Amino acid sequence: MKKLFSVLGASYAALCCMMVFGVTANAYIDPSVMTYVIQAVAGIVIAIGAAVGIYWRRAKKKLSDKLGIDENRNKEVESDDIMAASTTGDADKK
Repeated sequence: MKKLFSVLGASYAALCCMMVFGVTANAYIDPSVMTYVIQAVAGIVIAIGAAVGIYWRRAKKKLSDKLGIDENRNKEVESDDIMAASTTGDADKK
């Protein structure tokens, strides 16, 4: 724990030195760069959202299995039977 505080302290000191003794830069940011930034941020947000959704479902499934909860307990299930119509028609049955 003591080592962690020394590393964090050194990082903080380095950051402060960079802010105090930093050199200003005269730079131009092209407006089209913002579209790349927006795309990158959107991609990161979507990727994080997908990962959270996947892990949420996995955790929910594990918890449901441990607690013995069945999601499909009260659902009605229709059969997959397909009834074919008669090709001869109803007139032949008379």
